[in-house]
Parts: sequence; C-alpha cells; structure tokens
Amino acid sequence: MQPYHLIYQSQWMEPMGTTALHELLLQSRAYNRQHGITGVLLHTPEGRFLQVLEGPRAAVRHLYYHAILSDPRHHHCHVLGEGSWPTRSFATWTMGLRHAQPGDLRTLLGEATNNSLGLTPRPYPRPQPLGLVLDFVALDHVPAWQ
Repeated sequence: MQPYHLIYQSQWMEPMGTTALHELLLQSRAYNRQHGITGVLLHTPEGRFLQVLEGPRAAVRHLYYHAILSDPRHHHCHVLGEGSWPTRSFATWTMGLRHAQPGDLRTLLGEATNNSLGLTPRPYPRPQPLGLVLDFVALDHVPAWQ
C-alpha cells in the first residue's frame, strides 16, 4: 500500500516558546508512532507552521481533518497538497523539526501579497511542495529530532 501524504500550513494563535514547541513535538511523536505517521514540521519564530504528514491514508486524514483543524490554537489552516505517494520522504522521523524564517516559508510557498488579508500561497501542482520541503530540509544539518 502506498503511503498517503498531506502538506499544510497554519498559524499558531499565540507565540510559541521553546518549551511549548518541545511539548507539542513529544505529543506529536507519541501519537504518530502509534498510528504509523511520519513527517516533518517547519516552524517560524512567529508561530507559522508548514507540515508534511505521511502514512496510512485514514490515519493522516484523521489527524489533519479531525485533530489539527479542530485545535483552537491553529488558524488559517490551508492544505497545499495531499494524495498517495510511492514512498515516504521522512520514513524514520515520527516528526522531524526544522526552524525556518518567515522569508523561508514565503520562498517555499511562492507567496505574493494578495489583499489586506496578507500573503496567500501560489497554487502548486502536487508534488512540487513536497520537493521544495525536501530541498529545504536537506540544507539544514541539525538532526531532525532537535
């Protein structure tokens, strides 16, 4: 069975300190380990997320559509791509973490100013966002678990 992947972006409602981010990672990794989910989380200092989730279709979709979307700490959630993929890209990471700067995400998402609501992602054909995230992660030499 091919793994399913889902890539999304969101904004955290409150600023997230190191302790809160560490707790989120511990919870995510424990949940993901139990449900066969792997992936990576890109996080900016102002609380913006770009995350790749991969694993069994039902588990990935349940996590995003029932847990992440219903979490009141997230807003402006937007799926950038989802679907089956031949192999996992982060097979050994129950949830890797990479710190990013706002400009990094704007570059990854190809954002442009749209209106008074701020930045919006340029539509990409799937799998381009996954390739961009993989390239970004490859440039970072910090272990994925940190």
